[in-house]
Amino acid sequence: MKFAAIPAIFAAVFAVPGAAQDTAPMQPSAVVPVQAVRAAPQPETVLPAGTEIMLKMTQEVTTKGRGWEEGDQFNLVTAAPVLLGEYVVIPQGTKAVGRITWLTSRGAFGKSGKMDVEMEYLELGGRRINLDGTYRQEGNGATLATVGGVIAAGVFAGFITGRSGTIPAGRELMATLESDLPVALPAGASLAPKPVQATYATPARAMTASETAEAAHADTMDNIDAANAAMEANGSEDATAEKAIKVDGE
Repeated sequence: MKFAAIPAIFAAVFAVPGAAQDTAPMQPSAVVPVQAVRAAPQPETVLPAGTEIMLKMTQEVTTKGRGWEEGDQFNLVTAAPVLLGEYVVIPQGTKAVGRITWLTSRGAFGKSGKMDVEMEYLELGGRRINLDGTYRQEGNGATLATVGGVIAAGVFAGFITGRSGTIPAGRELMATLESDLPVALPAGASLAPKPVQATYATPARAMTASETAEAAHADTMDNIDAANAAMEANGSEDATAEKAIKVDGE
């Protein structure tokens, strides 16, 4: 009996390490790094070159006297906000700068003072935004025209002294952006047009048999009334004609 118990004892002794191995904590596996990929570039939002910007003179510039010379700069402001979609990119009142590129004073023989001016830039967010726009002023009160356009000239006026060319304060001049202007829109903003909200259409209700009969009866009565009115009108015309015949016969 003692010898019969020996195998069981050995089995119990040698089984303990195996159980310990099963309950031992597992070692953490090595962390595999995630492979990063380059994101697709997002389309850049810009206020496009050629965008029109209405400017307003804040100074009077004139060929009269010696107050202004070629190369002098003058100040303007934006006359209205410049929008990109629903967002204001260039606020109203933003400072702009122009320059006199050519100037002649008035003279004898009807010679008026003339000058060319160009829009140079506006100041926005601590930087200069270049502009395009060149104009010519000839004679006080003359229409400001873009250079390259034809300015109408009157008949030679002899020894009449010409007028000074003046661009008054408050005069509005159109300029355009020289190049694309990058714009940072607010987070989540979109220039896509807002969709129109659709609603469910109310289905048409089919008429009942009684409603159909009533509608047909109403149409019939309308036709009868119209026929009666026409007969009355014809009878009135016949009576009038008959009366006229009797009058003629008398």
